[in-house]
Amino acid sequence: MEIKAAQVKELREMTGVAMMDCKKALVECEGDIEKALDLLRSNSALKAEKKSSRVAADGILVTAICNGYATMVEINSETDFAAKDANFLAFAEKVKEYISQNKITDVSSLTKSELEDERKNLVQTIGENIQLRRISTIEFEDDINVGLYLHPDSKLASITTIKGGNSDIAKDIAMHVSAFNPLCLSEEDIDKDILDREIAIYENQAKDSGKPQEIMDKMVQGKIKRFLSEVSLLSQDFVKDPELTVMNYLTSNDASVVSFSRLKVGEGIEVEVKDFAEEVAEQLK
Repeated sequence: MEIKAAQVKELREMTGVAMMDCKKALVECEGDIEKALDLLRSNSALKAEKKSSRVAADGILVTAICNGYATMVEINSETDFAAKDANFLAFAEKVKEYISQNKITDVSSLTKSELEDERKNLVQTIGENIQLRRISTIEFEDDINVGLYLHPDSKLASITTIKGGNSDIAKDIAMHVSAFNPLCLSEEDIDKDILDREIAIYENQAKDSGKPQEIMDKMVQGKIKRFLSEVSLLSQDFVKDPELTVMNYLTSNDASVVSFSRLKVGEGIEVEVKDFAEEVAEQLK
């Protein structure tokens, strides 16, 4: 039967899927838009499942500060090109709206929401693996000041909560966290496994020096002290004034950090390097 352009246009507007795919679905369903819609949804789920094994290490972060909580969500794509696509950005706005209206603390709550169908449709529209990978939510009381920093490229973000001071100071600390990526709040809070690993490295380095044990012990202690000052938020040189530590800056403003969190797009994802021919072949699957 003849498929009219108006039908294709209507289905396209409903799904965001390519015009040719819409026409094929309408032809297969003999012009029945509802059946064609179900077919496209089924196809999008299959495509999403097929592409889900492909590495998605690019993308953007979306953030929101609401009553009593602040949230960051990492949305991944395979390429930066896809992350700038209008359809991808529209999906990101829907995610932002959703977290602004719902306090979400884990990714599974997002993937079980209505956003999952939107994600699968986006996979079909863009042709890349799209994932809601990580979420970080910090809850806070009314007397807490909240700072949110989102880098202009939307690939790096941080949230901080502080007692005292004001929201501008909290944002300054969030900017610092984004720039310096502290592992802990104070030197006493460092993860034992991380510290033990560093100590083992420094001890091996000291042994290679061939110096007396007393000197080696001092070398190890010195390196540990420097390491702790570099990875502990309060001990780090403040990003906006290196003459001050973060602790100095907070103290001068009668403030103290309650909590902080930082996300960077693609962090921790191992990306396999392929040649151009392999990439083209992969995209055609």
